[in-house]
Amino acid sequence: MLKWPVLGIIVLALGTVPFWGSEYVLLFCLLFCLYLALSQMWNLLAGYSGLVSLGQQSFIGMGGYAVGIFCNYYQVPLWPSVLLGGAFSCLLALFMSLFIFRMKGVYFSIGSWIFAETLLIWFGNWKYVKYGTGLFIKPPSNPTMEEIYYGAFVIGVGSVILVYALLRSRLGLGLMAMRDDDAVAETMGVKVFRSKLYCFLIGAFVTGATAGILYVFQVFIQPYKAFAIDWTVKLVFIVIIGGIGTIEGPIVGSLIFVLLSQSLAEYFSVSMLILGAIAIAVILLAPKGIMGSLQEKLGFEILSPRRK
Repeated sequence: MLKWPVLGIIVLALGTVPFWGSEYVLLFCLLFCLYLALSQMWNLLAGYSGLVSLGQQSFIGMGGYAVGIFCNYYQVPLWPSVLLGGAFSCLLALFMSLFIFRMKGVYFSIGSWIFAETLLIWFGNWKYVKYGTGLFIKPPSNPTMEEIYYGAFVIGVGSVILVYALLRSRLGLGLMAMRDDDAVAETMGVKVFRSKLYCFLIGAFVTGATAGILYVFQVFIQPYKAFAIDWTVKLVFIVIIGGIGTIEGPIVGSLIFVLLSQSLAEYFSVSMLILGAIAIAVILLAPKGIMGSLQEKLGFEILSPRRK
């Protein structure tokens, strides 16, 4: 019974960071909220729906560029531009689903990655977005750090609430059944294609909107960074470390990742090697991640998708 008051205190502390935290604490919590939203969506696809995507950077790049284009060229206010970034990512996911949903397993993963590489080449050779030199994002009215933080806070906490509510719904039960066995789930009445599509679109929308906030904070977007597979590598690291197939896993993984990335900032050339070594160690010692192993051994579960 203590979990809800404790969770409430944590959310309240995050929501009031601009009032009591230093600039570094504000930056840390901002990055934590953004990576939390991105990793929750990848975990929703891979951990609960069985859709292991290597192309999440497609939606990250699309969301970031959509915000840059609408803010710079059409003077659309920041937050409507962020929502439009999510909407365009959703449309991209709908188009991608026509092709990659015909694939399964590793072929689905490769297909999603090929789309991301295609977008990288396209945006890198598109004059409208200044080719591969990149684009400075200039909203009509420059947002303060606090405004950007609250945008990240809302989408970070909202992603956890969304996944929790979704998994406890009828759609969520169908997703988990599909993850275990597509054929059996379909015989039990689960609309497999429709459920996967809903999940894919939801993940794309939230990922695109989160990327929009991220690139407004970074000010500058470039295709070779926005559509790079590095994004998916980071999300895989977060979810594997925290515990794939758990709601708490991306929370713990995002916290660890931001801590490590800030600590290893001075060693950028070897930081990915160190993160990889840590991931391998966790996989060997705790194959289900930190929270997955705790749930398996101790029955410790904070946000359970199971309904009584």
